[in-house]
Amino acid sequence: MRKNIPPSSLARDRRFNRIDTEQRMRDFRDTMVVGNVDPDAEDVADRARRRMHGIFVGEIQALEGAGRTAFDFGTDEVPYELKLDMARQCWDEARHCEISVKLAEHMGGELGEYAEATTLFEAACHADPVFRLAGVNRALEGLAIDVFTQMREVGQALGDPILEYCEDYMLADEVTHVKMGSRWLREVTENDKERRKEALEFQRIVDGLFNFRGQRGEEADSPIRLAREFRKMAGFSDGEVDDIAEMSAKSRAELESERMAAEFRAEAVAD
Repeated sequence: MRKNIPPSSLARDRRFNRIDTEQRMRDFRDTMVVGNVDPDAEDVADRARRRMHGIFVGEIQALEGAGRTAFDFGTDEVPYELKLDMARQCWDEARHCEISVKLAEHMGGELGEYAEATTLFEAACHADPVFRLAGVNRALEGLAIDVFTQMREVGQALGDPILEYCEDYMLADEVTHVKMGSRWLREVTENDKERRKEALEFQRIVDGLFNFRGQRGEEADSPIRLAREFRKMAGFSDGEVDDIAEMSAKSRAELESERMAAEFRAEAVAD
């Protein structure tokens, strides 16, 4: 069995429409497809289905990523207990895949309805296992905490106990996954602070990519809200959550500046 496989080697059937990360980010810039799942919006069902499909894709790649980390490194590179935690995460992610498929059907969606980018798995392809923990278990599983918390609230607002309870169930696992990443990142780099610093910088890069140009924050109207308390339970400090929020606010300000500049240019051309 090959080690350290590239994202292009992930097996998929004909239902899946794969795009690369560059295309995904380009589509997002053009359409701002993340969107807020507002229970009061007329198109809430469509937005929720899109979000659910994204969750499903993320769960598949989280399963694959944790499995690769458990397999790709020997006990001379990572503690055996870390490999056991990755195996446990695979078990969790497999359940999440099943739950997400059932939820998609419950919400009127189907697999392949939206495109799949391999962005999450790409973060799990780093040659250094510590970077994988930082990029996947802390950055992307941290994003999952935010998303599941919000989708649980959407289920509550819509009076949909199936959506609410399923999201609550998966949220508990995501807190555990982030906590495992926080623990092993700290323990493996206990005597190598420079490696820890570089891994956390990689995490920051991944967090920046998944801020979706400022759509993740703590404001009430943020399409994806930071779940500060659950993140703290998972090993994040207030300072780390503040950093993500500040990064998002900066992105929003830049986006607003671009919008105003575009309006000014359009007015100038009209004149």
